[in-house]
Amino acid sequence: MMRFAKLTSVIVVLAAFASSAPAEQKSKVDPARVDTAVKSAFPGAPADWQARLTPDETMQQCSAANNTPATKVFEAIQAREKAAIKYPADGKFVGDWKKGEALAQSGYGLRFTDTAPDRVNGGNCYACHQITRQELSFGTIGPSLLQYGKNRNFSEADAKRAYEKIYNPHATFPCSLMPRFGTNSVLTIAQIVDIVALLMSPESPANK
Repeated sequence: MMRFAKLTSVIVVLAAFASSAPAEQKSKVDPARVDTAVKSAFPGAPADWQARLTPDETMQQCSAANNTPATKVFEAIQAREKAAIKYPADGKFVGDWKKGEALAQSGYGLRFTDTAPDRVNGGNCYACHQITRQELSFGTIGPSLLQYGKNRNFSEADAKRAYEKIYNPHATFPCSLMPRFGTNSVLTIAQIVDIVALLMSPESPANK
């Protein structure tokens, strides 16, 4: 649950600072000041990890537009991120929901202190979503995913869309708050397929 906690808290504080004054009194926040604040929050991070703090083109465009880009920019981001999606070689988008549930529960990975060679990254899905009724601790940043597959008649097309959303949410909705799990190599294709199974399998507790 704490996977993105430190970076997220810095961003939230900065966002609150930027939006605390009435609209007519707002002053533009210096991007250099923001970058300095973010980078200073991770003084002990190794050099290769620090590279993650440098926003790519999509993040720069989303930040510049306060996550509401103009139509042309919106479409450019969507096309660029859609092209970055890699699909399962066998064309199957629904894997093992039990493995998917374990990944949804796991917040391991992405911190520069997460270096155990025998552990894989998790999706930390419950940090933002409700997925099963059995789980009592879940976030509300994202929508509830209860009965996600059942509400979509377990269609293959919707399984593919769920895969794309997890792999690269900007391909579905540019400037989404959701991490780009596949594009940024947080999760493997096989892991994403298993998380899709948690959402789309009739046997999954998400659909009971």
